[in-house]
Amino acid sequence: MRGLRVPDNIDITKRRPGKTERARDLRRNETEEEYRLWSDLRDRRLNGHKFSRQIPLGPYVVDFVCRDKQMIVEIDGSQHSDSGADVIRTEWLNANGYSVLRFWNHEVLRERRAVLETILAAIEGKIFERDDVLRFYPARRSIEIPE
Repeated sequence: MRGLRVPDNIDITKRRPGKTERARDLRRNETEEEYRLWSDLRDRRLNGHKFSRQIPLGPYVVDFVCRDKQMIVEIDGSQHSDSGADVIRTEWLNANGYSVLRFWNHEVLRERRAVLETILAAIEGKIFERDDVLRFYPARRSIEIPE
C-alpha cells in the first residue's frame, strides 16, 4: 500500500497538536480491560520489559507500546469487529516499524494469563510471522538490496 511509510527524516514519536491531550484523556478514562492489562504490564512486570500506555504515534494513539521491541498491544471491543480503520491503522504502524498484537476485551478479562504469554512470546521473537488467529501483525522492515 503506497503512502504508508513516513519518510526517515520525520519522527513519528514527536508530539502532535492535540494528540498528547487525547492520550491523557484516554489514560484518565481507561476501560476495565485496559486497567487490568496495565496492572500486569506496568513497572516492567512482564519479564522486565518496559511498556507505556496510551501513547501518540503519528496520527494514532496506541493502547500499549514496548518501545525497545517496537511492539504495540491493542485491546479491541465489539466496535472493532470489522473495522476497516483498524486495518489501515495496523498497516501504517507495520510500515513504520511496529509489530501489532490485538486482543479482544473478553480475552483480557477471561484469559489474561494466555494474553500475557502471547505478548511475551511476540516480544521475545517466538512469534514472528503474521498470524490472523493470534491477531499478530509483524512490522514490515524494508530490505536493502545490494548493488
